[in-house]
Amino acid sequence: MEIILASQSPRRRELLKKMDISFSVRNIDISEEIYNEENPQDYVLRMAETKAAEGARTEKNALVIGADTIVCIDNEILGKPKDKEDAAKILNKIQGRKHFVFTGVSLNLDNGEKVVSFIEKTEVIFAKMSQEEILNYIETGEPMDKAGAYGIQDKGALFVKSINGCFYNVMGLPVRRIYEELNILIKGEENGVESK
Repeated sequence: MEIILASQSPRRRELLKKMDISFSVRNIDISEEIYNEENPQDYVLRMAETKAAEGARTEKNALVIGADTIVCIDNEILGKPKDKEDAAKILNKIQGRKHFVFTGVSLNLDNGEKVVSFIEKTEVIFAKMSQEEILNYIETGEPMDKAGAYGIQDKGALFVKSINGCFYNVMGLPVRRIYEELNILIKGEENGVESK
């Protein structure tokens, strides 16, 4: 059975490789519009399910993995910064405070014959940042393509005071949870996905 990752994220590809399974990548282009009164958890799960369903639409005998990650504070979704000014605004909002990272994941088997979807939640507490630190971090370019304007796996780690939950979820893919769900979905058991 072919396993397909429906994602353009290089970080998700890197994380899925940790599971030592063969997979291919499909870039899925969907609307990321947030519906009126849609809460963050509903939104991130809808995005994951839409990506997986779109990736599975033309595939037979395949399992498609769709995922989407968002950063939230005070129930507000913090997307990727539009520009440096927006990045500074986001970082000022999260510095010295607690926020949450939600990743929606959808596993779509045989074009919807079986679908398993879930949300993984991680709490992140940021250290207080000076304006100089914020501006210097933005100048590295790292915040510009990341939800919440930071990368926990890179220089952003300097500002993460603590996390509660899956570290890899903050990077974009809750590896252990996916591993467990794939075992159940593909093999009907909980003791290991076969390696390539």
